[in-house]
Amino acid sequence: MTHPTASLNYSERQAGSLQTGDLLLLPDATRTAEIQRVDVDNDDFGSPAIVRATLTGGGVLRIAAGSVVRVRDAPTEAAELSPVDDAGRQDDDAPETASGEPAAPSPDDAGPELQVVPPRPAEDGSPTSPSAVAVPPPPVVPPAVSGPSEADLALIPIAEGTPESVVEAAAEAHPDALGVLLLSDRLTKGINTKSGSCLKDLSDLAHELFVVLKDADNALAVADLLNVLPFDGNPGRWASVEASLALASYICRQRGEDERAAVYEKFLRAPDAMETDPFKSRINAKVRQRSLNEPNLYDKEIFRAIDNSNPDAEREWRLLRLEALLFLRAHGGSQTIGGPEIERRISNELESVRG
Repeated sequence: MTHPTASLNYSERQAGSLQTGDLLLLPDATRTAEIQRVDVDNDDFGSPAIVRATLTGGGVLRIAAGSVVRVRDAPTEAAELSPVDDAGRQDDDAPETASGEPAAPSPDDAGPELQVVPPRPAEDGSPTSPSAVAVPPPPVVPPAVSGPSEADLALIPIAEGTPESVVEAAAEAHPDALGVLLLSDRLTKGINTKSGSCLKDLSDLAHELFVVLKDADNALAVADLLNVLPFDGNPGRWASVEASLALASYICRQRGEDERAAVYEKFLRAPDAMETDPFKSRINAKVRQRSLNEPNLYDKEIFRAIDNSNPDAEREWRLLRLEALLFLRAHGGSQTIGGPEIERRISNELESVRG
């Protein structure tokens, strides 16, 4: 009597729930292997991160704790038979000899001999304990808003009136400056700190006041409207705040207000310390240091504008170079450009733009 082979069924299971003895479908999706041992590696915060499944045939599979894998189900037919029925079925299926006794299976009929592999003891010599069910790590939480402290804000003067009134006062001080008038007309209609274009106009106005008109007081007052804003995780909006902080730091250093300048520089570097993952933090630090060591100072664009006798384009590129140098100075320089050299270059760019 013959029985059809039971179909192979697989069920999905979370990697953290794998146990010794499970028949795991390998990554090639064609073979299975029995799990001999399951180990769990935690991340730096103590949450399960990697499941290491040691296979009986040799080798170790590394699986993320939250991944879903496929495990072969036990044959349903074998599960329904009792030990007595199973023994009777084996007796019925076994071939008989001339004397009526079951014949011993020949080497050709027998399948490959299964080797029982004992569980591997733990590295510290303690007996192997059953593997615990791993809980997947929680989802990644977006960076929390990092705002300035009360002590830091105490060093920054509080603006008198509304932000719009600060812009109006700066515009009234320079009634003939066309650039200031254009920016102030847009800003006095209403300042929305959630708008990237509005933040860009405020940063441009602060730079116009200081770089072109040499009005450090009004430039600092306008810049402070941006400087107190926390980093909200949006790089586009933060770029305007970053430029404003770098400008304010330079102005305060020139005026001898070192403590206030240090606060601006602290705000500028605040996003660098927001990453909680140690690996990502190291990678970000390397990328940041490389950008400081190899800043884009727009040399090719400036030389091209000079060759084409285009002073307007040259001025725009020099303003971008000045912003890059101010940002570099606020970070304390780099491994390739020291502080004195940066100060010299900033003075040269200010003279070129103002001239």
